[in-house]
Amino acid sequence: MPRGLPLIRDAELEQLLRDYTQPILKAAGLAQQNIRVIIIHDRSFNAFVMDGRRIFVNAGALMESTVPNQIIGVLAHETGHIAGGHLSRLREQLAQAQSQMIIAMLLGIGAMVAASKSGRDVGNPSAAMLGPQSMIQRSLLSYQRAQEEQADRAGVKFLNETRQSPKGMHDTFKRMADQILFVATGADPYTQSHPMPAERVSALAIYAKTSPYWDTKDSAELQLRHDMARAKLVGFLERRDTVARKYPTTDNSLPARYARAIATYRHSDLRVAVTQIDALINDMPNNPYLYELKGQALLEGGKAAEAIEPLRRAVKMAPNPALIQVMLAQAINSLNNAKLADEAVTLLRTALAREPEIPEAYSQLAMAFGRKGDLAQADLASAQAAFTRSDYKTARELASRAKTRFAVGSPGWVKADDIASFKPPAGMR
Repeated sequence: MPRGLPLIRDAELEQLLRDYTQPILKAAGLAQQNIRVIIIHDRSFNAFVMDGRRIFVNAGALMESTVPNQIIGVLAHETGHIAGGHLSRLREQLAQAQSQMIIAMLLGIGAMVAASKSGRDVGNPSAAMLGPQSMIQRSLLSYQRAQEEQADRAGVKFLNETRQSPKGMHDTFKRMADQILFVATGADPYTQSHPMPAERVSALAIYAKTSPYWDTKDSAELQLRHDMARAKLVGFLERRDTVARKYPTTDNSLPARYARAIATYRHSDLRVAVTQIDALINDMPNNPYLYELKGQALLEGGKAAEAIEPLRRAVKMAPNPALIQVMLAQAINSLNNAKLADEAVTLLRTALAREPEIPEAYSQLAMAFGRKGDLAQADLASAQAAFTRSDYKTARELASRAKTRFAVGSPGWVKADDIASFKPPAGMR
C-alpha cells in the first residue's frame, strides 16, 4: 500500500464497491486476480490505478455519484486500464522516453561543442537540448491520451457485457469535462495527458449511446444501498450542521435517518443515537451494518460489554466480516477478561486470514495473547502490527525479542526471523 495515503476502511462501503466491480472484473477476465478497490479519504471526485491489483477511489467520487451506475462506469474505465496492461506499457514508454531524452541532450551538447570548435554561432544552447525533449514529451502524452480513449472503450464493452448502462460513465465524464472546460479552453491538445474534454466526451457518446442497455436503470435495492453508503460518508465525514442541511429532519428516508444517527453518536448523545439506530434496525433487520454501527457507537461510547452482542450479530450476517471481527475482538479485549481471550484470538486470526494487512488486527491480537500470558505470540503480533504500518525499525526490534521467546525453528520463530532480517527499501526505516 502506498505510504501516506489517507484511507477509509469500512465493511459496508468496501462490500458495495466489491459488488460493483465483480461483474466488471469477470467481463474483463480479471475475476481471479484478487483486485481490490481502495477508498481514499479525499472529497474530490477522482479514481485511478497505480498497479494491476488495486483501484483507488476517492470518497468524493462516491459522495458525488447520485446513482450506482455513475461510479460503476468510473470503475469500468479504471478496469479498462488494468485489462489493457496500460500501467506496465506506460512504464516502458517512460523508460524509453527517459533514454531518448538523455540521448537527445547528449546529441545537443555534442552539436554545440562541434559548432563552437568550428567557430560557428551556437545560438541558444537550451533550444538545442529542449527541442528534442519537447517532441519526446508530446509523443509520450499522445500515448497517454490513446490509453484513456482505449480505457473508455473497454469500459463501455464491459458494461455492455454485464448488461449495464454506460450512461452513468458518459454523464460522469461529461460533468467533469464541463467543470474543467474553462481551464481547458485554449490549451494545446498536444500537451494534455488526457483527451481534450469535449473531444473525449463526444467520442465516448458515439459508442456509449449505441449500447442496447443505455436506458437500463439500477435496481431499487442497489440504489438504496448506494444512498445508504453516501449517507454514511456524510454522517462520518461532515460537520453536524452540514449533515443537518443535507439530511434535514423533514426527510424521513432511511439514508437520511442513517446519516443523522451517525452524526448524533459522533457529536451529541449516545443514548439518543442508539435509539435512532434501533429504529433503523427495526425497519431493516437484515442489514448487518446497522448492528455494526450500534456496536461501534457503544464501543466508542465506553460501553464495550453492550457492544458485543450487536457486533456478534453483524459478524454472522455480513458477507465479508473481517473488519467487523476486528472491532468485536477490540470490544472483547476492552473487558480485560482472560477467559474471553481465546474468542478474540480466533476472531482476529480469521480476519487476518482473509485480510493480512490490517495493523489494528495485529495490535488487538497482541493484546489478546497478552491476556493469555503468551508473551512470544504477543511480541510477534506487535512486530507484525509495526511491519504493516511500515515502521520497520520497531518491527525488527519486537521480532528480535519474539525470537528469544520461541523455540528455534518453530513456526513463530521463523515468522519473527523473517521480520527481524527484513531489509526495507532505500529511504524507508
